[in-house]
Amino acid sequence: MGRQWLHAKRLVAGLKKGRTTGKLVREISVAAKMGGADLGANARLFTAVEKAKKESVTKDAIQRAINKGAGIGDEKLIMEYVVYEGYAPHKVPLIIEVYTDNVNRTAPEIRVLFKKGLLGTTGSNKFLFDHVGLVEAHHPDMAIDREAAAIEAGANEFETLTHEQNDDIPEGAAGAKFICERTAVATVSKWLSANGWAVVTSEIGFVPKQFPELTEAQLTEVGEFLHTLDEHDDVHRVWAAVK
Repeated sequence: MGRQWLHAKRLVAGLKKGRTTGKLVREISVAAKMGGADLGANARLFTAVEKAKKESVTKDAIQRAINKGAGIGDEKLIMEYVVYEGYAPHKVPLIIEVYTDNVNRTAPEIRVLFKKGLLGTTGSNKFLFDHVGLVEAHHPDMAIDREAAAIEAGANEFETLTHEQNDDIPEGAAGAKFICERTAVATVSKWLSANGWAVVTSEIGFVPKQFPELTEAQLTEVGEFLHTLDEHDDVHRVWAAVK
């Protein structure tokens, strides 16, 4: 998920943890549409299903979502992919990925959210991000060589992840974010899974090239604004230049 800003979101008192069942189900459908219904061959679908199971989404709901996305049966997924660019308060660049069945409804709703966000504004900024493949995973051996794993898996670089940064990384495990070419996501995911790593995220996303310096108060304000965007039913991912 655009996870760079999740730590900021956690600083906001009272914010809810996790996504709704509806968003989890939609992620499964989108993953199945993009990569097929085979969990063994579709790393993004596999991780989406595992997350849904952790949130107690029923097997029937998961299977219906897979079938809908993959075009199996009578029900087909009809969604349009839209990307919005803009800035959170304090000129923090962000990119919003949306899947919607009605752009004419979603577009004005997103604009309203920006207006309510005080300093939040729309505007071109995609040049401030790298469009890459992202795989987040953890290994039970805290002494595992993350750099060696990145090289063997075919990733370009890696970042250490902790439980505090990502709830999907268990405490006491070695967590890492592997950054790769967009076309290498499946390859990296498969290598990690075959070598003792548990993959928790496998997707194409946006990584900020630089991060604005923010005070704790500013970070909280940005987190509140990003949380509001993320709560919109049609918003699939929010990527922001927040450490």
